[in-house]
Amino acid sequence: MENVPDLYEILSDPVTMSFWPKPFSYEQSGQWIVERGIKQYKDGFGRFAVKRKDTGELVGDAGLLRLETDGTIENDLGYIISSKAWGRGYGYEAAEALMRYGFETMGLPRLCANMPADHASSRNVAEKLGMTLEKQFLNKKNRDILTCLYARGI
Repeated sequence: MENVPDLYEILSDPVTMSFWPKPFSYEQSGQWIVERGIKQYKDGFGRFAVKRKDTGELVGDAGLLRLETDGTIENDLGYIISSKAWGRGYGYEAAEALMRYGFETMGLPRLCANMPADHASSRNVAEKLGMTLEKQFLNKKNRDILTCLYARGI
């Protein structure tokens, strides 16, 4: 698990994780790789490293997971990009590739993305992907903050 130190640098950053309940510890970063990545890969789901093409630098992770969201199991498209790399299109590029993979390769009928209502950049990515705001809810997994659920079907 050679990516743990680099991922920890991203997931422990208070700015990057400001929309999450709290930054991750080193141990949580390793668990994230196992639980959200390695254990999910056999079914085509999981989180993958997001790296810069020119340097190979890890700038985040992204993936498709089967997650419970506001009481319903969804095909969740998610990503975390380092605050140092915000505004460069990495989140959109990763999410767009995953959306194509989910629909075209996995044959998923629907993909969702959820984010805090005040996370304008993530909402913009969802809308640019052609997702539509379905609802807002108080997210019990994230401090009961107002959260948006965007979705798109084939």
